[in-house]
Amino acid sequence: MLAALLLTAGAAQAGPPFTTDDPEPTDTGHWEDYLYSQAVRADHMTSGTALGLEMNYGAAPDLQTSITVPLDYVPDNSNRTQYGPGPITLGVKYRIIEEDDDGWRPQVSFYPSINVPLDIHEGTTKTQEYLPIWAQKSFGPWTTFGGGGYWINPGTDDRNYWFAGWALLRRVLPNLQLGAEIFHQSPNRFDQPSQTSYNGAFLFDLNDNWHIVGSAGSGIMYATATNQFSYYFALEWTK
Repeated sequence: MLAALLLTAGAAQAGPPFTTDDPEPTDTGHWEDYLYSQAVRADHMTSGTALGLEMNYGAAPDLQTSITVPLDYVPDNSNRTQYGPGPITLGVKYRIIEEDDDGWRPQVSFYPSINVPLDIHEGTTKTQEYLPIWAQKSFGPWTTFGGGGYWINPGTDDRNYWFAGWALLRRVLPNLQLGAEIFHQSPNRFDQPSQTSYNGAFLFDLNDNWHIVGSAGSGIMYATATNQFSYYFALEWTK
């Protein structure tokens, strides 16, 4: 169960600091990198990523490549914390529809990714694939985005599952944005319930290159078993 929760927390790397992703790729020839920590507490035990690095690069117009490398932790059967490398995530975001700034047409992207496990003690040696579609529309200081997709999650006790989420973000100061999201995930194991959760988030610009982003939230449905409390915090570098 804890391994499943840790894999669920790992999915939160998309769209920092939100669990829900956005469709906007990194500008061509530019970087968007995150040094982050995240965790989820469920059944009165906490697991997550002690320290991770996510790197996004604009490889071509409308095309972003991504890699995430986490150092994860999870309690063992004696409730001692065990550390190890989490799954490496590799992804490619491709924008298939451009946003109409003067109309109602949103931008839309397809963002497939794979999770490649490195530490067999985390409970799985199987590669996972994620196939989501994301959309976004901006109106003045407001931005709304969301979507979802299907996780291919092989394993003896594991099951394929769906994720869907939506977020709303507003610029309240020249260097500060505040937002919130709600998301739902169907069961990723046969012995686990589905979950519905929410997050509040902020994005603060220190300068043109350095930013601080974070979010925190809890479950709405089956919170004790899936998400009593969760957080994401990162130092972002853009160039």
